[in-house]
Amino acid sequence: MSPRSLPVPGVLADTERDGHRVSFNRVFEERGFDFEWTVEEYGRMCEVGGGKERMTAYLNGFNGYRTSGWPAGYESPTTESLTKGLPDDPRRLELVRELHARKTALFQELIGSGVVPLRPGVLRVVDEAIAAEVPLAVCSTSNE
Repeated sequence: MSPRSLPVPGVLADTERDGHRVSFNRVFEERGFDFEWTVEEYGRMCEVGGGKERMTAYLNGFNGYRTSGWPAGYESPTTESLTKGLPDDPRRLELVRELHARKTALFQELIGSGVVPLRPGVLRVVDEAIAAEVPLAVCSTSNE
């Protein structure tokens, strides 16, 4: 057998549903926000690429979600404009960056703890490759 490269997001485990979504919701709860992303809602939110961009779209009412807008203290931005999906308003941008940094830390804790389940059959394929001494590599398109 030739070497195998295994992409992580969505192939080995449903990291979006069981990792990122859960981590976003934990951040929202920590901050006392009055919303949580359901599996269905998050599936639709994944139409927006990037976690910071996804939160921005949600808070701006993407697909009719979050109609009450931004959390208290962020309702009156200096501008409503966006650049590459992120707020141009400095306070909103800082909020999104803070939330995302915390979400990333929580996600890494979840992955490290092993609570995000592998997809059916993944462990068997990896075990068979190891038994056959096939080199394996894990890859990701994430820039973080």
